[in-house]
Amino acid sequence: MTAVPVLVTGGAGYIGAHACKALARAGYLPVTYDSLVTGWRDAVRFGPFEQGDLADRDRLDAVFARWKPAAVMHFAALSLVGEAMANPAKYWRANVLSSLTLLEAMVAAGCGRLVFSSTCATYGDRDGVVLDEDTAQAPINAYGASKRAIEDMIRDFGAAHGLRSVIFRYFNVAGADPEAEIGECHRPETHLVPLMLEAIAGQRPALTIHGTDYPTPDGTCIRDYVHVCDLVDAHVAGLGWLEAGRGDRVFCLGTGSGFSVREVVAAAGAVTNRPVPVTEGPRRAGDAVRLVSGSDRARAELGWAPRRSDMATMIADAWRWHRGPGYADG
Repeated sequence: MTAVPVLVTGGAGYIGAHACKALARAGYLPVTYDSLVTGWRDAVRFGPFEQGDLADRDRLDAVFARWKPAAVMHFAALSLVGEAMANPAKYWRANVLSSLTLLEAMVAAGCGRLVFSSTCATYGDRDGVVLDEDTAQAPINAYGASKRAIEDMIRDFGAAHGLRSVIFRYFNVAGADPEAEIGECHRPETHLVPLMLEAIAGQRPALTIHGTDYPTPDGTCIRDYVHVCDLVDAHVAGLGWLEAGRGDRVFCLGTGSGFSVREVVAAAGAVTNRPVPVTEGPRRAGDAVRLVSGSDRARAELGWAPRRSDMATMIADAWRWHRGPGYADG
């Protein structure tokens, strides 16, 4: 049987590339659509590649006409909180306007299924609250606000055009493909685990802990971490949800447990058996104190359960890829 095409925006990025591998394993044909502004051409290994900008409607129309995807997985977005605080216009333009162009192209092509990668940043700073799908959204930066706006657009397109969607709000993503084919590498790198591994490997002088005076047990921010492979498994399950004719749904993805920055650093030292060079810096604007997920709905309705999201496994998988030939410096 011919594999069913699925268009994956941002498929050359960290999460998108892992989603393409999971889709290919599930029998789909992942078609990566990526501008390569932040993605990596070498990460496109599991299906065809179409280079293009989401804001380019003509290019999108041509790709939809060529592949006739049955669904879209939408990962492409800018996601740096500090940059979003300093340059909100860039985020509203790149995330919201480009997503509007994508939705219009989907409607024009008759593609009616969307799995959207949203974020816990839509909730803002909710200290002491385990976040679930019904928690009020109150983003505190332009990144979270742009993702919430896209969620609203998706609902409006559903009401007007019959677009059906699954929206995932997830938390900090870590780890790498256990087979070390793909992993996490950004330009510039801003995520805790790869920054920490670079410091351990001597590729940067030290890991900077941004803020040590938060109202937490050790003074550093607390986040809920989910393994990238667990995350994309949920996305494939979300696609199955839509294929089964089920309606629009929002799911939070996380473990329900939080780790402080210092706890992650300690785990990395234990896994790698190496010291972690650390310096301390000021808080970053827009960083919430504590973000922890409640994922009961995903477990109950999708049958999703994180299998690799313990901190030791996430760090070990990331370290394995980081030391291998697939790692891209720069």
